[in-house]
Parts: sequence; structure tokens; C-alpha cells
Amino acid sequence: MRIPLCTVGDQLAIDGGATLMPPSRTERNAAGEQMGDLGTDFSAWIGRQESTDDDLGMAAALAAAATLDDASQTFTCGSALPPLWHWFYFLPRVPQASLGVDGHPQRGGFMPPIPFPRRMFAGARLRFHSPLLLGQPARRVATIRHVRLKSGRSGSLAFVSLHYGYHQGDRLCIDEEQDIVYREPGPALPAPPVVDWPPLPASACARIVTPDPRLLFRFSALTFNAHRIHYDRPYAIDGEGYPGLVVQGPLTAVLLMELLRRQVTQPVKEYSFRGLAPLFDLAPFRLVCTPEEGGYALAAQGPDGTLAMSARASLAEAGR
Repeated sequence: MRIPLCTVGDQLAIDGGATLMPPSRTERNAAGEQMGDLGTDFSAWIGRQESTDDDLGMAAALAAAATLDDASQTFTCGSALPPLWHWFYFLPRVPQASLGVDGHPQRGGFMPPIPFPRRMFAGARLRFHSPLLLGQPARRVATIRHVRLKSGRSGSLAFVSLHYGYHQGDRLCIDEEQDIVYREPGPALPAPPVVDWPPLPASACARIVTPDPRLLFRFSALTFNAHRIHYDRPYAIDGEGYPGLVVQGPLTAVLLMELLRRQVTQPVKEYSFRGLAPLFDLAPFRLVCTPEEGGYALAAQGPDGTLAMSARASLAEAGR
């Protein structure tokens, strides 16, 4: 299912099995009122689509299992991909010459050319209809839903909402909505203090994670993410004002999912998370999983007790 590097009709094919599809005039006109209050018009990006194909080979799944210290996983052709592990596939293959100074792809192309340098994967909502199967061709279709610009006390912000549909054969396997936030440079952030975490509820389970450059580098490699704040300490501190290397938001979301998967036997039906504060490689952080009515509440707590990520999951009914 690899799409060749060529132009077919109104589809703009790009390297790496991805196809850009421009929005229709109707989509552009309908999006005009969704532009923010800063006077920049990104309506041309609303409704834009990108299609990416992947054969879901086993190499990435095996590398992910090694990175996550999951010795229990065995994979063969046709094995179900664990939830969230689709993030290790459908990767952007941006040429080296097209990367910006920060390691992100240069602005423009599929994503709108938002000028703010700080970018954060702020949250997502996923529904798992059926598992993606290893060794079988699959397709991801990305659509830009909204672009909103806001001006607040902390400066200018841009919010980009995307929808991803993951298909295998004639099945829609995963629906995913992502929120990406861009912001202007701000003051340097201090290193968080280390305090005692609050006691856990009796029904909760927890895991302490000690992030280090090896883990962050391997996860960046798994996701083909060249953003330097995750592996280049001088750049993270001097270039973007962080006190250390930044733990990837998707890594935290995956670790929370892995904690949940160790507690349950039923498939995960829905999963949502929201990033609230950054985590750094300076001190351990705690993951917490607590059963609640209708599912599970999950949280990542920073070394200072700050809630860095909140998440919620619901499970499929038994026998489904």
C-alpha cells in the first residue's frame, strides 16, 4: 500500500508513503470564522488531509517492547498491536535538509506555518474499534480540524486539532483526536523541587519512573522525533529555557497505558489524556492507576507533586 512519489490529480504525494490532499473551497470558507484574534488567516489548512501507509512490520514492535522493558510480549505476523503502539508506525520521513533548528520539520507543508517555537502534544482522545494487526498493510488518514489563535496573559498561543483514522482492509481500527499547542518563548523554567508524594488510595496501583537520556533518546528514535529538547541538553536549557531534557508527552501517555494494561485483561475501548505540566529527566515521577465507576483514572505526578498528565480509560465489555 505504499503510495509512489508522484502527483495524481489534486493529491500532492510526498516521500515516505504520505499523500497530502488540499481542502475544498467549501471547507476553507466554512473555516474562516474559526481563525483567532491575532489577524493571521490559516483557513487554507482547515480540512487538509494526509494519507500515510505502513506495512506494520515487527521490528518497531520489538524495539518498543525493549524500550518499555516489556519482556512478556511475543509477536508474530497477525499479532494485535498493543494500544497506543500505533504511534511507532506511520512515521514522518522528513528529509534532513527540511528540519528546523529545533529538530522539528520546517513549518508549512501539512501543518500550518505557525511561527511560535514551543510546541506541545497537549492531549488526545482515542477510541479503539479493533486492533491493528502486525504484518498487514494499514493506512492512516490525518485531517486538520481546527486552527485557533489566542492571546492571553502568557502570550500568544495557537491550537491545532487533528483527527486520525487508522484503517486496515475495510476496517476502521482506531479513531484519534489530537491537540497540538504552539506558544511563544517564555522565561526559563526552574527545576522542580522534590517532595514526598501523597499517599495512594487503597484501590490504586503505582509505578515510579526514573527518566534518563537513554530512555528519552530511544523513544525519540522509535517515533522518529528529532525535537532536540528530548536528547540535546544544552539546546533544551539554552535554546528553549527548560531545566533539563523534556520527557515526551506521548511517552508519559504510553507508560500510563502500560501500567493499566498490567492490571486488566479486557481490551481498552477508550483512552484520553491531557498534558498539564512538563516532566524532566532530573528526578523520578510517579504513575498512578485508580479504578473508578466506568473505567480507570490515571495520573502522572511530577517530583514536586504537580499533576503533569491526567488520563482516563474505559474497557470493552467482557466477551467483546
